[in-house]
Amino acid sequence: MGDPKKPRKKYLGGKPRKLWNKQLLEEELRLVGEYGLRNKRELWLAKSILREIKHRARALLALPPEQRAQLEAEFKARLYKAGFIHEQDIPLDAVLSLDVRAILDRRLQTIVYRKGLARTIHEARQLIVHGHIAVDGRVVRSPGYLVPRDLEDKVTYSITSPILKRLLAQQAQGGAPAQ
Repeated sequence: MGDPKKPRKKYLGGKPRKLWNKQLLEEELRLVGEYGLRNKRELWLAKSILREIKHRARALLALPPEQRAQLEAEFKARLYKAGFIHEQDIPLDAVLSLDVRAILDRRLQTIVYRKGLARTIHEARQLIVHGHIAVDGRVVRSPGYLVPRDLEDKVTYSITSPILKRLLAQQAQGGAPAQ
């Protein structure tokens, strides 16, 4: 068991090879701001997930066609269920053109903001961390939780959240729910 103050990194490859690449730094900073990430490690984790997906796709492309058909269908079904691709019948080459935004768009923090449960992306992070957001009835406190496609419409305020109670009280009084 390791020291709790020094957990192992969850991303592969570590930091970028060229740390002082101006274009890369600007792109990372823009993504961190756009998606409300706490630090670049969260971005590197998403890039690591994307790297694993692309590696698997390249490995499938290298297989003979008779072996590849079954494995490719299962792989694309898993990506579709996770929400990384929009259709299951796309060619496997299209999986190689995925961007890190495909991963960042599936984060709970982004989905809470896009559904209108929070006014800003940063407020979405606060609501999640403080236990105001539930996915399918379960409180999730991790903003980086990757929400599968079938649970995306089940992201709501938790039952114990004072925000939900305030909204229900406003609706009972006949007023429009104001966030």
